[in-house]
Amino acid sequence: MNEPLDNFANASDFPDYAAAFGNCTDEKIPLKRHYLPVIYSVIFLVGFPGNAVAISTYIFKMRPWKSSTVIMLNLACTDLLYLTSLPFLIHYYASGENWVFGDFMCKFIRFSFNFNLSSSILFLTCFSIFRYFGISHPMSCFSIHKTRWAVGACAVVWVISLVAVIPMTFLITATTRTNRSACLDITSSDDLTTIKWYNLILTTTTFCLPLVIVTLCYTMIIYTLTQGPQTHSCLKQKARRLTVLLLLVFYVCFLPFHILRVIRIESRLLSISCSIENQIHEAYIISRPLAALNTFGNLLLYVVVSDNFQQAICSMVRCKANGGLEQAKKISCSNNP
Repeated sequence: MNEPLDNFANASDFPDYAAAFGNCTDEKIPLKRHYLPVIYSVIFLVGFPGNAVAISTYIFKMRPWKSSTVIMLNLACTDLLYLTSLPFLIHYYASGENWVFGDFMCKFIRFSFNFNLSSSILFLTCFSIFRYFGISHPMSCFSIHKTRWAVGACAVVWVISLVAVIPMTFLITATTRTNRSACLDITSSDDLTTIKWYNLILTTTTFCLPLVIVTLCYTMIIYTLTQGPQTHSCLKQKARRLTVLLLLVFYVCFLPFHILRVIRIESRLLSISCSIENQIHEAYIISRPLAALNTFGNLLLYVVVSDNFQQAICSMVRCKANGGLEQAKKISCSNNP
């Protein structure tokens, strides 16, 4: 499996190709070395303890669980899995892309990012569907509020994400280039034709379709609430906050990354100048931590979704201020799934 990569590493035997390859690669190293470690460090330092606290809160302080609680717990778990991989990437890019952790860890780290990306998108899509039925069709779809539906939906998400991302482990490997071991992103691997079609299928099924579903769900939710008698109700305000937050995560964090990943792969298949390819690659590099920032959006989501999440966190640290006010808010907004 490493033979094509080894041959690629010996491209210096062909002066013209080596020169072009060097120009297209060396200019990207400073951006990776100074930008990625800093942003990944911030994401890890905020996201890891934040998700650990969220998981503890859901498990020990949020009983009985509602359907939204089950989905948010699974979302926090997949975020935590991804965040545990960030220290390896921080070391990798800070050391000038010198991978010292072996081929298995290379596959695992790249798998973790893409698995988290797919599962986060699908969990947020499930959450949006549950909220749509809970608000727009509360009586006819009463049974969807039951937690067993959420458990089943989460199980399906885990399976779909695994099936979608596992092929990536066969397309990613650690390899040696210029006396250094590199752990290549899928867009930098060599089997471009396979990667192109795999990425198009992956992007369509785990991003484009969920994006359409989420957008339609929240459009219908807002429309339903505007037709209701309570113009300034707590439910309506909460729905607006959730709509803005979810759409920001999809359109600001996820959308640029998926577009630029497709463009990055296509740019390697086309005959374009190194300067243009460098610009495309640099834009793609910038979008990767942007996609990881969805973990920040998810932390905000935990607070907005559950009326007693803040109260539960305060309870964990023995904080009981404003308890009566929080209880009143919980009662007034208790109609949410």
